[in-house]
Amino acid sequence: MTHDEVAAFCASLPGATGDIKWQVDQVWSVGGKMFCVQCANPALSTGLSFKVADERFLELTDLPGIQPAPYLARHHWVRLDSPATLGADVLQDLLRQSYCLVRAKLTKQQRNALPPL
Repeated sequence: MTHDEVAAFCASLPGATGDIKWQVDQVWSVGGKMFCVQCANPALSTGLSFKVADERFLELTDLPGIQPAPYLARHHWVRLDSPATLGADVLQDLLRQSYCLVRAKLTKQQRNALPPL
């Protein structure tokens, strides 16, 4: 997947919003909570970070091109050097899982305010 394809996929998830934080990062959120972060300018960095299930964290960080995400690893976030590190189907599945993990942690009121999955 390309940088733009990742952004388009994240934007397509129900209730997902995107904005720029820290002046350079494009952040995708659901209910105000982040589920994916990538550099807004792919010329500066092609990496992206997202949350993974606890049981997948060590498995994924053992793969080449994937490491614990700086500052967020304790919450089981990984960082990919590039979206091309994984196949498009695998990456989309992991991004969808990240979205679902974050969405599940929202309050019931916040979840009910979002469009259905």
